[in-house]
Amino acid sequence: MAKNTQNSTKEDDEEIVFQSRYPSVPIPDDLTLPEFVLKDAESYADNVAFVEAATNKSYTYGQVAKDVKRFSKALRSLGLRTGHVVIVVLPNMAEYAIVALGIMAAGGVFSGANPSSHSSELKKQAELADAKLIVTDDHTYNKVKELGLPVIILGEGRVAGTIWWDELLEAAERASNNGIESVVNQSDLCALPFSSGTTGLSKGVMLTHRNIVANLCSTLFSVGPELIGKVTILGLIPYFHIYGLTGILCATLKNKGKVVVMGRYDLSTVLKALIEHEVTFAPIVPPILLGLVKHPIAEDLEKLKLRSIMTAAAPLAPEIYEEFQKKFPQVEVQEAYGMTEHSCITLTHGDPRKGHHIAKKRSVGYILPNLEVKFVDPDTGRSLPSNTPGEICVRSQCVMKGYYKNEVETAQTIDEHGWLHTGDVGYIDEEGDIFIIDRMKELIKYKGFQVAPAELEGILLGHPSVEDAAVVGLPDEEAGEIPGANVVMCKDAKESEEEMMKYVAHNVAQYKKVRVLHFVDKIPKSPSGKIMRRLIKDAMLDKITKSQSSAVAQ
Repeated sequence: MAKNTQNSTKEDDEEIVFQSRYPSVPIPDDLTLPEFVLKDAESYADNVAFVEAATNKSYTYGQVAKDVKRFSKALRSLGLRTGHVVIVVLPNMAEYAIVALGIMAAGGVFSGANPSSHSSELKKQAELADAKLIVTDDHTYNKVKELGLPVIILGEGRVAGTIWWDELLEAAERASNNGIESVVNQSDLCALPFSSGTTGLSKGVMLTHRNIVANLCSTLFSVGPELIGKVTILGLIPYFHIYGLTGILCATLKNKGKVVVMGRYDLSTVLKALIEHEVTFAPIVPPILLGLVKHPIAEDLEKLKLRSIMTAAAPLAPEIYEEFQKKFPQVEVQEAYGMTEHSCITLTHGDPRKGHHIAKKRSVGYILPNLEVKFVDPDTGRSLPSNTPGEICVRSQCVMKGYYKNEVETAQTIDEHGWLHTGDVGYIDEEGDIFIIDRMKELIKYKGFQVAPAELEGILLGHPSVEDAAVVGLPDEEAGEIPGANVVMCKDAKESEEEMMKYVAHNVAQYKKVRVLHFVDKIPKSPSGKIMRRLIKDAMLDKITKSQSSAVAQ
């Protein structure tokens, strides 16, 4: 295991730092993210880059490169300047990467949003990001029309008072370049995804071109020339999520593969797409894995060309892993670990032909090249040796610049030595494999989506009948975790538990809904006033188990 001990600045203690077992990889100094992923696109001009599974609409590499330039030029002519934020509220579609890369090529900052978000959530993101422009479709337009920002509409439907994508690109092609050329540097921001980070409420994560280019160099270090232009990848993970943007769109463009674009998860359509498009690699979340495990039709499964899947964004239950391996012995199950503030940190599988390592089962993998990782005792701040659990901290050129206009939260997450504190607890073994054992942070991961307890608690506390509330993540086989709430009601309250769940549902996106709600007499808190979430979680699970047992007995 590659381990490096170096002097720490605190009291001459030895700092125990772990590095990748693999040599460093070079990072180009002069390329923006669009330039980096579209490099050599002309050599693959006729290869399909994106194809929509539902409609078969497709874009070749030649068309992608051309439309990124056209959209970038159009944005500059509309007045977009370096550092301006554009919020993209779109489902997965063939044009998504063109939109994101076009914004970045113009010097703008792409900020993806979930189209199923409530209009109040989109308003909050637009305000926090100081957005200058919205890109959406006619289905979602009603949620953004009151924001007072110019709107570009993609798709077939036109909306009065908005800019239509097709016409915008055609006008850009006819226009001259005079005065609208932009100089974009690697140090400029290119993306502002919103993450709940380690402390709960939504914050804009400032990622530069260099951050994502560096991460792609590390993540793709194992991909050899024999795979360039040869991989067909399932593009089902939402593209507004960092996993979708970096791990699917950018990584596939860099390797000149093909993305089979899917907007919505439905097992039969996913299976159909996997078979018809001969998908070889599928980054998915555990609920989809579970669906494949439970699918009864053997002849469908025999037609699969799938060679490997990768799960990330949510913990994979060991039972599902074992069942999947039994049913699909020919399919490699890879896991990755990362976060919005850094992108990918570890991978479980390299290329064995190059002597690369395959991590142990239930590990999230080995440290990627160019990264340093340490494990810190949260109480003392001391770095810990192997096989000793501590908070995972990472340092590299992929670490975000900080949280947008939030220096306090930035300082709590990135220390003065450049270490990003992940809020996750884990350890590294003697062979360099990392295991995650718990999350210090309180975020709930519902089907890979982040749900902040603080946000749901705020909504509950805003109800006139609620005195106190606490939200925790409860384990769920299909979703990974579901939001569960304990609520203390006022004496004269008339609402039922069901009505309180509906109240929350009316104020949030579908994935943030509270799925279990119990009325309680009080919320357990520590002397300092911190909610004791572990006690709440245990009590809720105990109550659920008892009610299930009594239902079975009846």
